[in-house]
Amino acid sequence: MSTSLALAQTQLLAPGGIGVEDLDRVFARALGHGIERADLYFQHSRQESWVLEDGIVKEGSHSIEQGVGVRAITGDKTGFAYSDEIALPALLDASRAARAIAREGHDDARAHALSVRDGHALYRPIDPVSSLGAADKVQALREIDALARSLDGRVTQVIVSLAGGVDTILVAASDGVLAADVRPLVRLNVQVIAGANGRREQGSAGAGGRYDYRELLGSGLGAE
Repeated sequence: MSTSLALAQTQLLAPGGIGVEDLDRVFARALGHGIERADLYFQHSRQESWVLEDGIVKEGSHSIEQGVGVRAITGDKTGFAYSDEIALPALLDASRAARAIAREGHDDARAHALSVRDGHALYRPIDPVSSLGAADKVQALREIDALARSLDGRVTQVIVSLAGGVDTILVAASDGVLAADVRPLVRLNVQVIAGANGRREQGSAGAGGRYDYRELLGSGLGAE
């Protein structure tokens, strides 16, 4: 089993007590009464952001969203249903609803046994939000603030923002496909305002990528 798939199952299925074998029951419900094919799309999104202005944390946010979508297809008709609760009863209800929307008079289809499909990994399956503690993140922002001010005595204001998150995706289809993707993303932005002789100028720069905070900030910032 791939690392992405193991993490996706832990993040998306395990909290609701769902096993891969339970998805067969969902497909059996979705494919009944003339439905030709069906698929399930699970997603868990965790995001956070921090804003430090003049050495003070002015903003901070953290959010988690999750849900599962069910699609049932027959001919040129498609039925969609969604649940933000990832639990077997909710999945069965959503599959019933999707089937009812798309139902036609075609012969019933059967689901194939699920098998893992590993794609080409473009980045590591990690959770950046957990890569540093809250105190370390704030300390890193303060170090950046201090560094910006030390470079030029004309600096009057520094605003530093740090954001990170991870999207965990799991896809299962009645043709047997079972695949997952874990998508980390971090971003650092710095805005500096300087003034002298009645003139005020500002500049900004940023960096980011699909890795964790330690890789973004470097070993000298936010280190334990």
